Amino acid sequence: MFTGIVEATGIVKNIQKNGKNIDITLTCPFTQELKIDQSLAHNGTCLTVVVIEGDDYVVTAIDETLEKTNLGSWEVGTVVNLERCMKMDGRLDGHIVQGHVDTTGIVQSIENRDGSYFVTVSYHSDLVTVPQGSITLNGISLTVAHSGNSDFSVAIIPYTWENTNMKQLMVGDVVNLEFDIVGKYIAKLLQKQNGF
Repeated sequence: MFTGIVEATGIVKNIQKNGKNIDITLTCPFTQELKIDQSLAHNGTCLTVVVIEGDDYVVTAIDETLEKTNLGSWEVGTVVNLERCMKMDGRLDGHIVQGHVDTTGIVQSIENRDGSYFVTVSYHSDLVTVPQGSITLNGISLTVAHSGNSDFSVAIIPYTWENTNMKQLMVGDVVNLEFDIVGKYIAKLLQKQNGF
């Protein structure tokens, strides 16, 4: 379980194909604090640490993960948002995030609004966003500023822009999306009540 508050960014150092899976080697500021078998969100995707060697660590992305996320487009040098799992004795600064990416979206526009940024993302899914609801974009807990049928926009403060991989986004980039868990449960209950 995560909060969508990015702790640091990591850098992809190596990608090794392993059957249909890939082993990804990364480095980050807190590698020395990691443990084998620990969950770590990478652009919002929960992956398990399988190897730690010096300042580097390795995670494995299976075929199903690669189909649902943007991990398959990573290359050496890609900057990745990182968050360790939530401590139960701490504050929930973002929102409840599972680290299970629902789908990917495509960045449609990025507007600099005199210091803050307004980013619009389109997606194909039955899931919906609501204005002032929560969405996780590349592992970042954000508030929906505008909600359409198949797109949404978020407003990003300068701190988040500078301290995540958001500043490297370009129009056309594919981003990982995890919709709000409470909204997903409500939608599922309504579908059941309506016989869908």
